[in-house]
Amino acid sequence: MNTVLVIDDEPGIRSVLRDILMDEKYTVFTAADGYEGLAILEKEDPGLVILDVWLPNMGGIDVLKQIREKSAAVPVIMISGHANIDLAVKAVKLGAFDFLEKPLSLEKIITIVRNAFEMEKLRRENLYLRNSMLQQDEIIGVSEAVAKMRGLIEQSARTDSRVLITGPNGTGKELIAREIHRQSRRSAGPFIEVNCAAIPESLIESELLGHEKGAFTGAVSRRKGKFELAHRGTLFLDEVADMSLGTQAKVLRVIQDLKFERVGGEDSLTVDVRIIAATNKNIREQIHAGKFREDLFFRLNVIPIQAPSLAERISDIPLLTDYFMLKFKPPGEACVRTICAEGMALLCAHPWPGNIRELKNFIERINIMTDEQLISAETVKYYLGESGGSDDGLGEYGSMSLTDAREAFERNFIEIKLKAFDYNITKTAEAVGMYPSNLHGKIKRYGIKTEK
Repeated sequence: MNTVLVIDDEPGIRSVLRDILMDEKYTVFTAADGYEGLAILEKEDPGLVILDVWLPNMGGIDVLKQIREKSAAVPVIMISGHANIDLAVKAVKLGAFDFLEKPLSLEKIITIVRNAFEMEKLRRENLYLRNSMLQQDEIIGVSEAVAKMRGLIEQSARTDSRVLITGPNGTGKELIAREIHRQSRRSAGPFIEVNCAAIPESLIESELLGHEKGAFTGAVSRRKGKFELAHRGTLFLDEVADMSLGTQAKVLRVIQDLKFERVGGEDSLTVDVRIIAATNKNIREQIHAGKFREDLFFRLNVIPIQAPSLAERISDIPLLTDYFMLKFKPPGEACVRTICAEGMALLCAHPWPGNIRELKNFIERINIMTDEQLISAETVKYYLGESGGSDDGLGEYGSMSLTDAREAFERNFIEIKLKAFDYNITKTAEAVGMYPSNLHGKIKRYGIKTEK
């Protein structure tokens, strides 16, 4: 944030700007032309650029365009000894922060540089607030398992070491990752999430590393990858064990040095990223089965955090229930609904195979489907599915094999979501976290009708 790059072909201008900015405690790099400046920009990632319009080899406007492609956020102050209104308007339209005429007022330069850095600080704060707003839930609980997990979160947040979060589905692994980011020194930077299971293998390299224009069919423009977007922040690789071995090899290469080339590119890019990964699979079993690289596991598993299942933190169920009851209070009702003591006992005795996510969905459903202010045990029992059928909590899936149960659930889930979104493939795919092409494949596989 305190680094300035000055690009000007006049040695005197470069010298004066370097001296006055260093007096103001800025770190200053200088370049005599656009090519040299772009090389420094790629390597040093300055927080601000002061750019002359008239440069040898490559004009300042062309340099500005290149800067906008490589680093869209960095403020650029344009300077010129032959300025005109049209040129100034063009520069601002291309994203220049300000436009100054020579001879330069040194006092004005210092003021504008301060303003530019202040604007960038506000932008980062806004980004942090948006990330905070996305984190709708918080870690709730006073059990021993949660206390241990909170301690690991606090300890890991103090460092930039890589973290591997393991645990069953629905235990809040993303919530843990976001909390580590929130408590870390990177909290003002971006939190970028990648669902490794939802991206086709053919696209995941481009998704992670980005691509250059023309790198492949459909690459109509340059695109930054998730590693680049997470610069000076945190990259969260969710469901990391679902990556193919080929993709794992590429990710391993990147995280070793945090250097990479975009797909179809030749320039090496360096990023400052903290990596947090998560999986619901037993990684050591995956390694033994030859499905996960052991060297990648050792790279990711610097700080291991196990997200406890709800069965390991039964004492937290009343607190979680109260939290979700408040969250899903029906609009217009003055008071939050409560569950009777016998009903709460049923909740605490339930196996909760879907963990906190299942409990959250249950509380949302019960607030929608019942009008009771004090929710009875009979109502809890009914909506838990214990009023009939299998008493193991598995319902219709109880007599199936794991493979058959998974496929039956997936088919039912997709049918319900398609109906909810009026059979719009694009909207349904977005809602369930899949690419439309993958959803089409599932629909074809299960023979699901997509007509209203």
